[in-house]
Amino acid sequence: MADESLFTPAFVKRLEVLYIISRKIASGQMRAERRAKKIGSGLEFADHRAYSPGDDFRNLDWNIYMRTRKLLLRLFEEEEDLYIYMLVDCSASMALGVDGATKLKYAKELAAALSYIGLANLDRVSVIPFNTKLTGRLPPSRGRGQIYKVFKFLDTLESGGSTSIRDSFRTFVTQNKRRGLAVVISDFYDPDGFVEGMNFLRYNKFEVIAMQLYDKAELNPALRGDLSLVDCETGEERDITVTASMLKAYRAAFDEFSGELEEFCTKRQLLYFRSAIQEPFDDLVLRVFRAGGFLK
Repeated sequence: MADESLFTPAFVKRLEVLYIISRKIASGQMRAERRAKKIGSGLEFADHRAYSPGDDFRNLDWNIYMRTRKLLLRLFEEEEDLYIYMLVDCSASMALGVDGATKLKYAKELAAALSYIGLANLDRVSVIPFNTKLTGRLPPSRGRGQIYKVFKFLDTLESGGSTSIRDSFRTFVTQNKRRGLAVVISDFYDPDGFVEGMNFLRYNKFEVIAMQLYDKAELNPALRGDLSLVDCETGEERDITVTASMLKAYRAAFDEFSGELEEFCTKRQLLYFRSAIQEPFDDLVLRVFRAGGFLK
């Protein structure tokens, strides 16, 4: 069973405050700057092309005709809605946390906050959970009033299974022909790595934001002595002896893994954010805004 709704009236008020702040941060920038452009019937001139029988005479450029006696049509740029896809990791490792404060709960709050901003900005927002595959889909919605559909959908998400970023994102790319912003909210604990899956998004022209979540308790486990550890996703067991030096090496391995993810994103000009779930989600959202990664 899913938990009781995380999205109380008090939570909605926090989102309203975040939206107001986000508009202040984005002030002075053109909101349409990152929106997709296509040739259509908009207002901004784009180009000319030769007239063909059946074209609308109203778009003929008579000034050019008077000078050159050539019939040319004026073409205009037309804005397309920006599509925002929230790719939310729901694998078993996202259940880690104490007293209900899990990585998945934090991911839901973060996805809800960013969805609210996107919907209020009149973008089209979709939420897509994944583990080894896509485990559901909230189709793209538009308008602030649709946030309650997002809340209801996020409330149903539960953690389970292992992780395959490669397989999940390959399916995502196949199913979503409308390109846009792909916000990946995950701990990125995939035994096969993150590179291939993230590259699927890049090569298929999605604008990617990577948001890596972790629990501080993961880095400082209260473990000592001889133990049998079980991988929460694969079920693999391993007998180890936990010592201070081993814990130090474990933390160093986490830092190395996180550094590789950050370096991958930085080299490819993808926005990357790392956050402990102990950090208020509001603060992380504001970091995203200040980096210019969500609103334009």
